[in-house]
Formats: sequence, C-alpha cells, structure tokens
Amino acid sequence: VQLQASGGGSVRAGGSLRLSCTASIHPFSDYNIGWFRQTPGREREFVAAIGWSGGGMNYLSDSVKGRFTVSRDNAKNTVDLQMNSLKPEDTAVYYCAATLHWGVARFMSAMSNYDIWGRGTQVTVSS
Repeated sequence: VQLQASGGGSVRAGGSLRLSCTASIHPFSDYNIGWFRQTPGREREFVAAIGWSGGGMNYLSDSVKGRFTVSRDNAKNTVDLQMNSLKPEDTAVYYCAATLHWGVARFMSAMSNYDIWGRGTQVTVSS
C-alpha cells in the first residue's frame, strides 16, 4: 500500500479529528498530497492539498477553510489533516492522494491530476 489514510472516527459536531496520510512512496518529499472526501452517491470532493515543501504551499476548499489545516512531515512521510469545528456535513470517507505536479488551486482540486490513491478512512460527525 503506497498511501494509507488513518485517524477517522465518530465525533460530535464541534469536535476535532486529526487524519494522517502515511506514504511509502519515494522520495516522499517530491510528492504533493491532496485530501478528498466522498459520501455515498456523490462525487469525490476536494478538501485540501499541500505541496512538497509544505508551509505556504497549500490550498483548502472553501467549505473547510478556517476549520481545517494541512501539514506535512517529510522525515516521517506523513501528511496530516487537522479538522476542527466539525459539522455533520463533514461526514464522509476521506482519501489522500499523491501527485508529482503542483499548480493553481483549480489544478490541485481535480482528482484526475493525482496518480496515487490510498484507502480511505471514515469520518462521522453527529449533531
């Protein structure tokens, strides 16, 4: 498994969860990582992306801006998605994906631009 998302669970609205994407792709520091989520019957939705160097190279969807943050630790081959102030509408299976390409937000939000996908982790937010 090249990418594995973990950290999902059930939480009440207003609570927090921290998801991790652990990678076995090399060199990990060359890859840009995206987070997507999907609910039954709907298309996979972009959540966040972080560039190879982390820091200012990141995008967040409007629906999570101000509540979620994305970070990475290249020494540990991990990318974390910190989710605060969770809402029931955040309920979904969350996936991480990797690409060697970095671009504008519209580019990074397109599933087709990612080459490697991991298994998802379920997040359930109850009201």
